[in-house]
Amino acid sequence: PDNLTIETRLNGETMQSSSTSDMNFDVRSLISFLSESTTLLPGTVILTGTPEGVGYARDPPVFLQAGDTVEIEIDKIGVLENRVVEEEVGDS
Repeated sequence: PDNLTIETRLNGETMQSSSTSDMNFDVRSLISFLSESTTLLPGTVILTGTPEGVGYARDPPVFLQAGDTVEIEIDKIGVLENRVVEEEVGDS
């Protein structure tokens, strides 16, 4: 788990590409630390931050819009895909 490719795609275009070897803490240490105080169940997603290539730092900046599809892929694990929807504002 210490050298797996991680990619973020926006509407099929690769926006970020990195490796677990570039993380500040290795995967085993993260799981060990978190499991000391939390039960990690199958399907638990551990959020660790983001590699270079974030949208606001691009020239021109790229921001998510309703209808966009974001995919996060980790080699040998799979793809997490989410569609961006516009937030519905209700009456207060």
